[in-house]
Amino acid sequence: MLFTPGAIAEIRRLMADPGFDQSLMLRVGVKGGGCSGFSYLLGFDQKIEGDMVYEYEGLNFLMNPSHGLYLTGMQIDWTDGLNARGFSFENPNASKSCGCGSSFSV
Repeated sequence: MLFTPGAIAEIRRLMADPGFDQSLMLRVGVKGGGCSGFSYLLGFDQKIEGDMVYEYEGLNFLMNPSHGLYLTGMQIDWTDGLNARGFSFENPNASKSCGCGSSFSV
């Protein structure tokens, strides 16, 4: 899994907020649902049993190891423009994705 420099900067900005709960870690994963079968998970969460902690360029994140099958090689980006603002996912494992870019099928 890869994070673009823009995504890393935005995640660090969120974590540097004075109100951020320092007990939380970034979670990356998938869940069933969405218009294409699976939806991406990206948010802050507590570590639970079975989670693995991974590191990418100094950024630690949690992931259930079984999600790696769906996320290997995925790139997470942050866009901050007039037409689009938010995280986006480029997943080479997806056989189909929807127009919103937050769900996919394999």
